[in-house]
Amino acid sequence: MTLFATKREALEPFAAVEAEALAGKPRSLTRDAMRRLFANWAAVGSLFVLAFIVLAAIVGPWFIPYDYETPDWAAFRTPPSIESGHYFGTDQNGRDLLARTLYGTRVSLVVALVATLVSVVVGVLYGAVSGFLGGRIDSAMMRFVDVMYALPYILFVILLMVMFGRNVYLLFAAIGLLEWLTMARIVRGQTLSLREREFVEAARASGVSTFTIIRRHIVPNLVGPVVIFATLTIPEIIVTESFLSYLGFGVQEPLTSLGTLISEGADTMETLPWLLGFPGTVLVALLLSLAFVGDGLRDAFDPKDR
Repeated sequence: MTLFATKREALEPFAAVEAEALAGKPRSLTRDAMRRLFANWAAVGSLFVLAFIVLAAIVGPWFIPYDYETPDWAAFRTPPSIESGHYFGTDQNGRDLLARTLYGTRVSLVVALVATLVSVVVGVLYGAVSGFLGGRIDSAMMRFVDVMYALPYILFVILLMVMFGRNVYLLFAAIGLLEWLTMARIVRGQTLSLREREFVEAARASGVSTFTIIRRHIVPNLVGPVVIFATLTIPEIIVTESFLSYLGFGVQEPLTSLGTLISEGADTMETLPWLLGFPGTVLVALLLSLAFVGDGLRDAFDPKDR
């Protein structure tokens, strides 16, 4: 009896797939990728951690009685404690570190998301046009990408910040407009293979314009690689913003970010270690979560693993 039950249980997944096929509900690639993603426990756990960090950064400051920039005149350099109400302690100016960490996480996430969006839009359009047109146009566009790759990345961002001022909105554009290079190369490689597919040839034969083919046939088929690379780009931009803030070229007062908090904590790590410990821990948890989610998406959408 146990043997038959075991065989029946082993065949249940295949029976479910067969039932779906008979019912006229074939499993789509996206659905299959999501199934594979949620079977990855590291990615699922990282999604929960990432959701908690994002939710805390958005709504957390509303539940804290202290503002991120208003000092508590009765609590300067207070270590973390429940009795004082400063759970992460305060800095040398009496500002609550928990409020500053939550607000800094929010700023770092906004910088990363906006810069990633800019890099995705520019990179996808540039790479799709280059790969689809091909020939001399493709060669010239890729040589421009090579020239941009040769420029020192951090030096170029610092130069933009010095020339146009230390503005947080300029920081969005400066990082995003330099992160599109790798995206453009990836999209161009995918487009080179897509333009030879039958549905693209059929669209050409039907007299569909080049722009319409790129918009309706090429770009929608790039969603998988673009989403994966965008997920892996976000932690890279967070690290870049943190590094620029650490050097003093990033987010400026009265705003704060994780990089700014880590920079302040590094100066006082011997006397006030919590100023470095808590923001550093949040940054590490955020980066690891994004990395595991990106790896999970890559494995889920990888056609060789299906």
